[in-house]
Amino acid sequence: MTADTVLIARDLARHYLVSRGAFRQPATLKALDGAGFTVKRGRTLAVVGESGCGKSTLARLVTMIEPPTAGSLQISGHEIVGASSDTLKKLRSKVQIVFQNPYGSLNPRQKIGHALEEPLLVNTTLSAKERTERARAMMANVGLRPEHYERYPHMFSGGQRQRIAIARALMLDPDILVLDEPVSALDVSIQAQVLNLLADIQERLNLAFLFISHDLSVVRHIANDVMVMYLGRVVEYGSRDDIFRNPQHPYTRALLSATPMADPERKRERIVLKGELPSPLNPPSGCAFNPRCPLAFEPCPVLRPALLAHEASLVACHAVNKPEATTKAA
Repeated sequence: MTADTVLIARDLARHYLVSRGAFRQPATLKALDGAGFTVKRGRTLAVVGESGCGKSTLARLVTMIEPPTAGSLQISGHEIVGASSDTLKKLRSKVQIVFQNPYGSLNPRQKIGHALEEPLLVNTTLSAKERTERARAMMANVGLRPEHYERYPHMFSGGQRQRIAIARALMLDPDILVLDEPVSALDVSIQAQVLNLLADIQERLNLAFLFISHDLSVVRHIANDVMVMYLGRVVEYGSRDDIFRNPQHPYTRALLSATPMADPERKRERIVLKGELPSPLNPPSGCAFNPRCPLAFEPCPVLRPALLAHEASLVACHAVNKPEATTKAA
């Protein structure tokens, strides 16, 4: 791990046992099944995919809300799998999360100033005066006024509430900020303001962002690297420019074709996927995408594709990684 690398995941998995009744064995739901990635200081890794692909499960593992079932997860050079409770307690302050719903993540009976001071009260030995000073300074950093300190969450707009949530996440000086759909509940004009605030905070504090979203237009604005997931598995991983300019996996192409464009004169083919998203309790054999894939051929229902280098990205697709199939698709 280099000095600027703060997060490394290898073959990360999270499985759940789901009850199927009193007289049947529990089923195994593989919410996350072998994800690997690296995040460095000052950079943003965006995780995209349909609902149920494992994005939020990944966020819970990185923030240590839940332990991985298998694999390795290193945060700031420390392995969290098998780590002691003292080590996990120290690492939790290094990773903070901003949730999708800013109102639901704030206590409606708690004043904003107290909400910002609470992480310091639990995790530090600062005096009451020092906590108040830190909270007021953080409010100014995210564009909130001093008089907001004594107000309750219901007295703020959605954009202001998300600024409060971001301020609370920054109170412990984290190295990694996990952003779980942080602007999807906001109006478009407010989204731009919050995204610009996040970009400014990242530049000033040199933070690493794990940005989880289904909105590819937002991802294109904020991400450095993109990881595309489908049914708990990574299907494509590369830089933002490579993914958006030259997507390789057929699922990535379908996602990008559904993204609205600002240019009404520009035409783009809409790729419509056939069929429904398979159940994670009973995923297809081989490549999980094969029942909906327009490029599927003989090995796809049988063999699970490995994540291999192709062009400038890593792609898990038999058709893409087979030269003659790539030529035919082009």
